[in-house]
Amino acid sequence: MPQAMTYLPSIEGQELMFIQAIFDQLTDEQARSFAMSYQQRRKDPGLILILTIVSLFVLPGIHRFFLDKVGSGILHLFTCGYCWIGTIIDLTNHKNLTFEYNAKVASDIATMIR
Repeated sequence: MPQAMTYLPSIEGQELMFIQAIFDQLTDEQARSFAMSYQQRRKDPGLILILTIVSLFVLPGIHRFFLDKVGSGILHLFTCGYCWIGTIIDLTNHKNLTFEYNAKVASDIATMIR
C-alpha cells in the first residue's frame, strides 16, 4: 500500500489525511502517477497567503482567480474585496481555501487515474 508521505513529503495536516485516503485506493503505479500530477497542480497555502495580502493592498480578488474561483474573484475586484472585509476574512481562511482547491484537484486526478 503506497504512503502519501513517501511520494508527497511537503504536504501535512488535513491535506495529508485526505491524500492518504486516496492513496489507500491506488496501486503503486497509480500512486506514482497521481503524485506527479498532484504535485504539479496543487497550490501552496503560503503562496495563497501572499496573494491574499497582495489582494488586500493592490489588486482585489487575485487570490480568488488563482484558486479558479472566477465568479467571486470578479466580485472581489468590483467591490474592493467586499470593502476589504471579505479579503480580511480570506486572510484568516487561506488554508481552508487552499485545501478546498487542492481536494478538488486531487479528486479530479484520482478519477482520471482509476
